[in-house]
Amino acid sequence: MSNDLTLELYTRPTCSDCQAAKEYLNEQKIDYVHKNVGEEEGYERELKEISGSRIVPSFAFYEKGLFGKKKLVKNFIGFENNKEEINQLLRLN
Repeated sequence: MSNDLTLELYTRPTCSDCQAAKEYLNEQKIDYVHKNVGEEEGYERELKEISGSRIVPSFAFYEKGLFGKKKLVKNFIGFENNKEEINQLLRLN
């Protein structure tokens, strides 16, 4: 992944697409911040602010902005349907 981007992955333990996404990222040795919305209420609020929904998995790509503040670059909901675009951001293609 580009050194300029950070990935935050929002998941739920009962979501099979979430489990597939985590497995894939781990296999590819992609660093990401895992946010389990089922365990942390604050993550649920973040997810809603970012994507406008509570649907997982949600991939949030950030870059560092001014003064170290993170800036949302792209958000994807779902893994399999967005895998190609996610790979492009991760630079795996």
